[in-house]
Amino acid sequence: MTTALPRARNAAIDALRGAVMVLMALDHARDFFADGFRSEPTNLATTTAALFFTRWITHFCAPVFVFLAGTAAFLYRDKNGPAAGSRFLLTRGLWLVFLELTAMRLGWTPDPFYRFTLAQVIWAIGWSMVALAAISRLPLRAVALTGAVIIGAHNLLDGVKTSAFGSFGWLWKIAHDGGMLEPVRGHQLYVAYPVLPWIGVIALGYAFGAWMKLPLEERRPRTLRLGIAATAAFVLLRGINLYGDPVRWSVQPRGALFTVMSFINCDKYPPSLLYALMTLGPALVALALLDGAKPGRVTRVLTVFGSVPLLYYFAHLVAMRWTGLAISYSRVGSEVISSRGRTGLGLWAAYVGWVAVVAALYPLCRWFAEVKSRRRDWWLSYL
Repeated sequence: MTTALPRARNAAIDALRGAVMVLMALDHARDFFADGFRSEPTNLATTTAALFFTRWITHFCAPVFVFLAGTAAFLYRDKNGPAAGSRFLLTRGLWLVFLELTAMRLGWTPDPFYRFTLAQVIWAIGWSMVALAAISRLPLRAVALTGAVIIGAHNLLDGVKTSAFGSFGWLWKIAHDGGMLEPVRGHQLYVAYPVLPWIGVIALGYAFGAWMKLPLEERRPRTLRLGIAATAAFVLLRGINLYGDPVRWSVQPRGALFTVMSFINCDKYPPSLLYALMTLGPALVALALLDGAKPGRVTRVLTVFGSVPLLYYFAHLVAMRWTGLAISYSRVGSEVISSRGRTGLGLWAAYVGWVAVVAALYPLCRWFAEVKSRRRDWWLSYL
């Protein structure tokens, strides 16, 4: 193990990544501490405004994280060369898929017999990186075009059913439709994150990485204009209400606020065009505002979380999952190790648990961020 001078990182990217990761923990706190798996927060017929927006604000997490993973991949390639960049994407991607099916899987569903497995965001990022290892060999404009076409056009495939592919229907579920697979009898795999749209997001993030190499006075206004344009495109296309999301918005009988909720209630599984515009547009505006700004106390805290995303993800998942199990067992007395949990607590428990777990993880994340900043051990790039 060798030591070296601290590595330079883009603090704005880390801060934005940290912000969405903190928000992500709120969604999981809702799952584990407030019976989140037993209600549908975006069902406008049954939800409340508080529950809906607790879920909706966390929609920014996955697309921003995947987009920035692409940006980080470009910066790695720019520093280490195309061959090293592709090799890292391939090995890192396969490593993430392995982690999703082992360590992360046991965090979500601690059943050692693998009777049920969720393929979620780490799975999607992993396969997206594997695809990007090949796509990144193209000229940068072609990478950007590939990403834009996938994001812009994949909703045209919404009507294509798994049954159309016969015995290869499982591939379509993994690529676009999602759903339950049974690779081995008695062992189910639920694809929550179909990978095709996420490949588009990571490709766009990779192409965007070239802008992050520009001088600050040039990249900030470009990023800001792109963010505003994407947000405006969301409002325009959603207002037209013809394309971009499988569910149309409508005037709601429960009032104006619920009509607004219908307008912004876009599909995440898989992420629709409008979902991507709705989340990535404001995120790019935030990135432009953060880039080059003097960091405050909150920004510095977010930067710590954003610089060690994999450690944070695993640690917060285990902390919330097992704490939720303990609460469920103490309150209900019939919790089983493979179930989701049922604490019987209200939404307030999600916010209390969220703050408590994020605060408890900060010292660990700060320590590991300091380790990564001063060391160049190759394996640290995979953590």
